[in-house]
Amino acid sequence: MSNEMVLTQSTGGIAVKIAALLGWFALALQLYLILASRWQGDKSLLGGVDIFFSYFTVLTNILVAVVLTCAATSGDSAVRRFFLKPTVQGGVAAAIVLVGLAYNLLLRNTWNPQGLQWVADELLHDVMPVLFVIYWWFCVPKGTLQWRDLWPWLLYPLAYFIYALVRGYFVGSYPYPFIEVDKLGYPQVFINALMVLVAFVVISLVLIAVDRWRGQH
Repeated sequence: MSNEMVLTQSTGGIAVKIAALLGWFALALQLYLILASRWQGDKSLLGGVDIFFSYFTVLTNILVAVVLTCAATSGDSAVRRFFLKPTVQGGVAAAIVLVGLAYNLLLRNTWNPQGLQWVADELLHDVMPVLFVIYWWFCVPKGTLQWRDLWPWLLYPLAYFIYALVRGYFVGSYPYPFIEVDKLGYPQVFINALMVLVAFVVISLVLIAVDRWRGQH
């Protein structure tokens, strides 16, 4: 193995470690901001944890951070093998791309975060999606994905949608404006969810097509 190749692999490994740390930092910052806001408002901190885990953005960024951590570390475990499967990493890539696109196209203009909240927002919705796509492009083996991989990937956003509706029914609060049943009603919410799901399908098919193309070159 040439010195240049060793240097390239070493640099790549450092970059993945930095990306993993950045992912966990963004999540920790967002959790801190939610809990600090709850504390200042004399509200339940446990409720703040519930709010934190109610966001598709947060759950998906956790998956991203876990995958990057597995890639940045060594050792052999069932969990690490699972998250480093190209099919699993492809599904996570599709989900985090959806996070970035949905936020920038649908949600960015609905509020104006400042200070540390702006930092957390940019990291979770812009920086981490870009970093993970770069990681997926350069570090994940290509040519193994099949068109049928789309179906298990769909389970994640579907499960989240069901969870968000059930949680919202009991607590009276929804994490995103386009699924606010109390304001929009179930028919419109289902239409909105279907549109987001279609976007996820398109993103997934593009990723699979790119994977298959790169696997042939």
